Amino acid sequence: MNEHPTGAAAAAPKPAARPSIHLPADGPEDGERPSLKARVAGYVSLTKPRIVELLLITTVPAMLVAARMEYQGLPSLAAVVATILGGALAAGSANAINCYIDRDIDQLMRRTSRRPLAKQQIPPKNALIFGLVIGAVAVAGMWAVVGPLAAALTFGAIVYYDVVYTIWLKRTTPYNTVWGGACGAAPVLIGWAAVTGHMSWMAWVLFAIVFLWQPPHFYALAMKFKDDYAAAGIPMLPAVAPARRVAIESVVYGWLTLAVSVVPFWLGSTWLYLTVAVITGGLFVLEAHKLLGRVNRGEDPKPMRLFHWSTSYLTLLFLALAVDSFLI
Repeated sequence: MNEHPTGAAAAAPKPAARPSIHLPADGPEDGERPSLKARVAGYVSLTKPRIVELLLITTVPAMLVAARMEYQGLPSLAAVVATILGGALAAGSANAINCYIDRDIDQLMRRTSRRPLAKQQIPPKNALIFGLVIGAVAVAGMWAVVGPLAAALTFGAIVYYDVVYTIWLKRTTPYNTVWGGACGAAPVLIGWAAVTGHMSWMAWVLFAIVFLWQPPHFYALAMKFKDDYAAAGIPMLPAVAPARRVAIESVVYGWLTLAVSVVPFWLGSTWLYLTVAVITGGLFVLEAHKLLGRVNRGEDPKPMRLFHWSTSYLTLLFLALAVDSFLI
């Protein structure tokens, strides 16, 4: 699954070696104990709430479609609540453990330097225990309420993100974002399994949409902060490959996302969904082409335009999918 760079990416300079950093085993060095409010805020911050929100945006629509296609009804309230809470806890667990693992490089990057462990606001051991506990609660709750398949997928997503992506892929290959996208797309499968107890072609198509959407989304963010990644020695593609290479791949993945996003129409979705998929997907691809055009002209690539639109695109697409489920 790991892929190594070829061509321009291989010839590009590698990011600087990551300097060694003292990783404190305890909390703040000045001995002052932060307030309860500050500690609670720190633990919440470890879960990266904005990322959790984005993951849940894909979960609930998948559950609605699964219930309509399989049972011509709605998912049970218990299944929805358990999946939302379990999914939020699982994503928070994966993110907290990620912060524990990445606390060395987080200190080197401006974008992450204010995270609680980078600022030494929370003892690393406490952050790890917190992540493991809420992860265990998430998996156990999912098993008890919605069944073993959803629980197993939840557990697998946590392990994949923290072990396969954070420890291995992120630090070894420029294609970490591509292969790491599997855990980001997992909530679709988890939501589907929570309703049906099994997988179907539609579930895998929805998974593929999110999986293919992620490279342009995260490439854009990595282009913005490529100097951070280079300073930390993390081989994100924008940090080791020419901007044109990154922009071309963004265009390719954009077109692939658009192509796969229309497949649900042939699996049972209606013209409403297809219309939204074509229009929003077309705008997504257009924004990727604009990024490539700016790079080719030697202008400021303004990658955050693609980043922000990609978030809006995924939200609108899955919102259309949710509405469309009532028309199936």
